[in-house]
Amino acid sequence: MNSPTPRRTVIKNGILCLAGFSTRSLFASEESSKPLFRIGMVTDLHYADKDPVGTRFYKEALEKLDAAVAFFNQEKATFVVELGDFIDLAPTVEIEIEWLKTMEKHFSPLTMPRHYVLGNHCCHALTKEEFVAHTGANKDHHYSFEQQGIRFIILDACFRSDGVDYQRKNFEWSDANIPTNQLQWLQKQLEESNGPVIILAHQRLDGANNFSVKNSAEVRKILEKSGKVLAVFQGHSHKNDYLQIAGIHYCTLVAMIEGSGKQNSGYTLLDIMPDHSLRLHGFLNQTNREFTNKVPTK
Repeated sequence: MNSPTPRRTVIKNGILCLAGFSTRSLFASEESSKPLFRIGMVTDLHYADKDPVGTRFYKEALEKLDAAVAFFNQEKATFVVELGDFIDLAPTVEIEIEWLKTMEKHFSPLTMPRHYVLGNHCCHALTKEEFVAHTGANKDHHYSFEQQGIRFIILDACFRSDGVDYQRKNFEWSDANIPTNQLQWLQKQLEESNGPVIILAHQRLDGANNFSVKNSAEVRKILEKSGKVLAVFQGHSHKNDYLQIAGIHYCTLVAMIEGSGKQNSGYTLLDIMPDHSLRLHGFLNQTNREFTNKVPTK
């Protein structure tokens, strides 16, 4: 399989610049260029067996996912993360479950572990438990795991302002929140981590608009206080975006659903380097980025 040529944006010390890039440099064999490990990421597939609406071509999510899965298997990613909105809204719960099963058949051929972040569409008509029951998702909707000294924390912002879980169309998509008990859990996770941390979320943590977690400022305060967070990777707003806030990189990944044809997609291979810098190799519509980080200490 020939790797698509990625586009590159380099971010060093908070300065954004453009640079040339080729697939040869992506897979360089020099010892200094070898990552500790690499992970795959996709977001916002919105699969549904229904006609296109605007720029969203729901049925085409299957072939786009197939291409990403084949690529991650080829490149031997250590694990793959799906950052939410795996499916779109169906007329009935039964149909939505069938769509979820269909997507899972296309995602499960991955030869490495896979992780799921809950998006607002994942539990729009379904309950969170129903989403878990028909996928390989963790029964705990927010959880952490470690890989070679890096702690990855998956957050669940699919809660209303009153703390009630999203389910059965009981919410407005713009009312996303991290409830108090999860904030306390997050703080404890950061305190217990002996190394750097990467946060994985669906709704954005870097702003204050409809695409953002409503208490994102409170979440950021916890992340910043720890001094351990390298970056936050998120989806939801369907576009490439980047902000650096208080030394933490906030990277929003492009949606796979937008546009017709396999060329109108985007997926990511993220290299975690020995110095804890991050190299984000973006394919098709996903922008490439490099993040330089200081090695956090305990």
